[in-house]
Amino acid sequence: MSFLRSSIFTVFAVMAFTVMAIALLLALPLNAQADSLSFSHAQLKGRDFSGQSLFGSGFANANMEGANFENADVRGAVFSASILRNANLRGTDFSSGLLDQADFAKADLSNALLVETILLRSTFDFVNIDGADFTDAIMDGAQRKWLCSKAKGTNPKTGVDTRESLECN
Repeated sequence: MSFLRSSIFTVFAVMAFTVMAIALLLALPLNAQADSLSFSHAQLKGRDFSGQSLFGSGFANANMEGANFENADVRGAVFSASILRNANLRGTDFSSGLLDQADFAKADLSNALLVETILLRSTFDFVNIDGADFTDAIMDGAQRKWLCSKAKGTNPKTGVDTRESLECN
């Protein structure tokens, strides 16, 4: 009799676990990974990503010279060691992204959101940052000083002054 009870209990326990596992899988968003793409190590010169939602995507070590990301949503994306020279990054949302060691020479970052991004060891030679929001961005002191020398404008989405977001003196 006790063998029968333990067998019935085991069957019910397995069924309950199965039902809970199925419920958990159904509760997960179907497109959780759908928008997250990897372009790492790719040659993307001149590519048009304007207005696209590429949340959490990977662009590490990619060559995106002259690419167009205008008004794209790349929050949480990884751009480590990427080339973004002469890129159109106007209004792009890079919030919470990893943009370390990236080359932004001659890029247009006007009105971009770089809130809580990591920008360590990135280069910003001849970059346009008018209206960009760098609130809580992590960067080297020399980068901050260089960007402060060019900073002007107010971000149209956040209403934050570029100089204020860089904590310029």
